[in-house]
Amino acid sequence: EPDKTIVNVEGTVMAEGANALDVLGRSPGVFISSDGSINLNGRAGVTVMINDRPMYMSAADLTSFLRSMPADNIKSIEVITSPSARFDAEGAAGVINIQLKKNTVDGVFGNVMLGGQYNGKAAPTTGLTINVKKGKWTSNGTLNYNEYVELNDLEIKRNFQVEGGKSTFFQESQIIDRSKTPSFTGAANYELTPNQNLGINVQASTSTSSGLNTSETFISNPGQSTTTNFNSLNDSEGERSRLFSNLHYEVKLDTLGGKVSADLDFTLMDMSSNALLNNAYSSGFAQNNDRILTVNDMYYTILTSKVDWIKPFKGGKVVETGLKGSWVESDNDLKLSRGINEGPLQPDPNSNRFIYQENVLAAYSSLKGDFSKKLSYQAGLRMEYSDVTGTSKTLNQVNRQEYINLFPSLFLQHKVSDAYQVIYNLNRRITRPNYRLLNPFIYYIDPLTSEKGNPSLRPQYATNLEMNHVIKGMYQFTLGYSVTEDAFMQVFEQDQEARTTTTFTANFDKTKNINFQGVVPVEIAKWWNSANLLQVNYNQFTSQLGAELLDVSQVSYLLRSQHNFILSKGFKLELVGLYLSPQIWGQGEIRGFGWIDAGVSKSLMKDKLAVAINGGDLFRSQVIRAKVDFADIDTSFRQYRNNQNVRVTLRYNFAKGQSFRVSSNSGSSEERKRLD
Repeated sequence: EPDKTIVNVEGTVMAEGANALDVLGRSPGVFISSDGSINLNGRAGVTVMINDRPMYMSAADLTSFLRSMPADNIKSIEVITSPSARFDAEGAAGVINIQLKKNTVDGVFGNVMLGGQYNGKAAPTTGLTINVKKGKWTSNGTLNYNEYVELNDLEIKRNFQVEGGKSTFFQESQIIDRSKTPSFTGAANYELTPNQNLGINVQASTSTSSGLNTSETFISNPGQSTTTNFNSLNDSEGERSRLFSNLHYEVKLDTLGGKVSADLDFTLMDMSSNALLNNAYSSGFAQNNDRILTVNDMYYTILTSKVDWIKPFKGGKVVETGLKGSWVESDNDLKLSRGINEGPLQPDPNSNRFIYQENVLAAYSSLKGDFSKKLSYQAGLRMEYSDVTGTSKTLNQVNRQEYINLFPSLFLQHKVSDAYQVIYNLNRRITRPNYRLLNPFIYYIDPLTSEKGNPSLRPQYATNLEMNHVIKGMYQFTLGYSVTEDAFMQVFEQDQEARTTTTFTANFDKTKNINFQGVVPVEIAKWWNSANLLQVNYNQFTSQLGAELLDVSQVSYLLRSQHNFILSKGFKLELVGLYLSPQIWGQGEIRGFGWIDAGVSKSLMKDKLAVAINGGDLFRSQVIRAKVDFADIDTSFRQYRNNQNVRVTLRYNFAKGQSFRVSSNSGSSEERKRLD
């Protein structure tokens, strides 16, 4: 469509047995990094929505949530690089909206799913979906249970300049993380009158996780023949619960499509985790050990309300306007303690309790119409007032920010002919920092590596310009330009004396992105069609980091080709290949890599039963190799997350009745996406 790219997921082979994160990563322009961050057209800062409802979670929490959602429940994925003023301004790179399947049967409709995945460890998954309609009531519910196991092989080499030469630390780590997540999603809608509807939506999930990180580090120093080494064991476990509820009211005002809608949302989330890091050091015959215990409790509450008014006029003009308010509070309590050898654990001064409060009030208005039969427009303006306060109870520090921002958007569509149109987009957007990143905490991953918060982190702002050529409604060729100020980037700091590395998120002065994207579907035969994507990015990163100036740039590209085969006797086959060229991302340089996925499915019992077998990363080639060579930092690493896997899924569908639809709405904005 002119303002978005729609990826149809329903009925595809790769959707069977996959999760939402898998299919999201195959969408045009979308790339998911190793830490779960989602990039769109080479840019960070993406808002993810489900059924038009933003998911207010951190990258890690969003990744976990999408992994627990079966892809079989997804109808389509909408990629919106230039959202209108109606959308929250959050998401500098754009919006990805996941549309779930909706019930279409009067009576009872649903399915039962049973499956599992093996990537060296077995992980089962199962689910039940039921839709019911009776009189003026329509309702649906989905209950899922999902286990996910991540196996991570990591090698890190760090070089430190010391007196007499270079000291080298070589670390080998094996990480096993298992999560178990039961979840429920439900919606109910009551037709008050033919023009009025009242609805409620609920999402609830609870997750338990356990992790084991074993690593061995070898240290060589100049002028010493003895190699020092130490072994680390990080044993962790955690729990997280999340409840989201939405109350929605809508009234139709006229036959032209005028309507008023109101939403009230409430989100409650709590997480707790503890990790015990045991370190054993040896140099020659001397040995000692220490322990670090990390206990972290986090609580979040979010209340949002909004009202929207849409008024079409004769002649084709449409006015949209609305108001919104959000009130957020988070409480993050991090407790650290240390012990030497067999001694007792003592409190660590880096413990910290951090309370974050954020109030955002927003108003928007937009006008849509036609200049002529071939030229249409939509212009909008959104204003947001933000009042943000971060309080460190431990340090007795208060950091408050108060600001007003304007976010204009302009959309022009030129229909050159029935088979060719050009769309121009211009907008300004914001990405606010994740709540947890503002906490001045220190989290120890291992004795050599730690992560810390940054209470001075500011929002990032992006100005985006895009021109999209659409030919025959299928072929798309897009040219885009984006400038981001105060961009979020992961920064590495190295302590030459202590020989440790610390990572944190900082604001880069400026980043620039120029991108080209071509989407070309090809029907090779009646039983064989393909969808092909080429994306070329020019990224430039400029920032003063300490005493050094970082000013780097590079052209990179992404190739993706998907092939679908309709075979005899009800078999379907799907192949997907992707290659990402070498690229620069902030301080880091990432080598090129690629992988191939495949899947086969067959329908039985008159399409009531579907059986699917899928394989991921068939040739075990999705290996990430990167290095940081900046100022006094000289670090390289190799990582493989055991993406090679096999999935088997059985799904039984049952249906009876006539068509109907359950509305699934929400008025929340970007707040939940930044939970951690």
